[in-house]
Amino acid sequence: MNQLHLQKSFIQRTIPNRIIRRLALYACCLPALTGSVSCGNSDQEEAAQFFLRGNVQLQKREFREAIRYYTEAIDKKADFADAYNNRGLARYRNGDRDGALADYDKAIDADPEFAEAYLNRADIWLESNHALRGLSDLERIEKTYTDSTFYQTRLGDAYMELKKPGQAQAAYDKAIRLDAGNVEALTNRGALFYQQKAYEQAGQDLDRALTLNPKQPEALNNKALLLANSGQYQQALLLVDQALAIRTGQPYYLNNKGYCLLMLNRDGEALPVIQEALRKDPANAWAHRNLGIYYLRQQQPDQAISSLTEAGRLDPSVDNLYGYSGKAWLLKNDRNKACEQWKRGITAGDPMAQELAKVQCR
Repeated sequence: MNQLHLQKSFIQRTIPNRIIRRLALYACCLPALTGSVSCGNSDQEEAAQFFLRGNVQLQKREFREAIRYYTEAIDKKADFADAYNNRGLARYRNGDRDGALADYDKAIDADPEFAEAYLNRADIWLESNHALRGLSDLERIEKTYTDSTFYQTRLGDAYMELKKPGQAQAAYDKAIRLDAGNVEALTNRGALFYQQKAYEQAGQDLDRALTLNPKQPEALNNKALLLANSGQYQQALLLVDQALAIRTGQPYYLNNKGYCLLMLNRDGEALPVIQEALRKDPANAWAHRNLGIYYLRQQQPDQAISSLTEAGRLDPSVDNLYGYSGKAWLLKNDRNKACEQWKRGITAGDPMAQELAKVQCR
């Protein structure tokens, strides 16, 4: 089929709950019952008050208000690492990823041993496709978080992005040992198994994830992938639609829906869905491939070749890319170029290209 979706938001992620450090750390600086004050510096006292008010708003998901209070705290105490960290979390949840990253940097500058800020920053790096930077942050805090299921899940995600499946599985395995109900680790390990063509194990993990949370969109999308891989396109379409009902407009889900519709011979419905996926993510190689499949089915080889070429430019590892490209050239009555594509596919491990080359390129 098409694209897996890691939870956190395979291979883009949902937003996990980032670490809010020491929510009551500065409570000692509040006025005591007798009216005396336990901390002597008035700026520190005010900073602590603003920090705690920010935490209250953060817990209430009033992110703009939380940001305002954390900013007041920082104005009173410029090296307030905890306020930078929590403001970063509030900014992230308010849709400002760059601002969150800047705040995590400042938190670490103020406190180079601030493990929670490294963990939060690693999340941003992973989401931004900077897996090496994310792994570097994670490795720095390994001793602190080695027994954290959340940390082990993120470590698995980093190794997944870096195409180190053995290390990714070891991290996911540990995350699940630490918490058998870790839906995110189950979803992402299921994706890893799928990539390794261990379909039975993938199905077991995804079924467990969906038993724990039937509305987990990444698990729904990835289970749909498994069903489509076995030709169960109608059932797959139902699951992708469920994922889209939860996360409207997610480009991977849209693309996968378009693919299912193509395989169900509903080309007219598929085209606008694939086009919408590309509008939201123009660098989506799988969607370009699916658009190529659409044009191939419409007997429009030039448009098919254009779309498939773009898919290959973006990601030459897309499934059956060379198989479909060769079909498009054959439709143009150019067997030599078709066989050239299929022979490239043999080298790339493209099963469709291998089968077509046997028949067409003797």
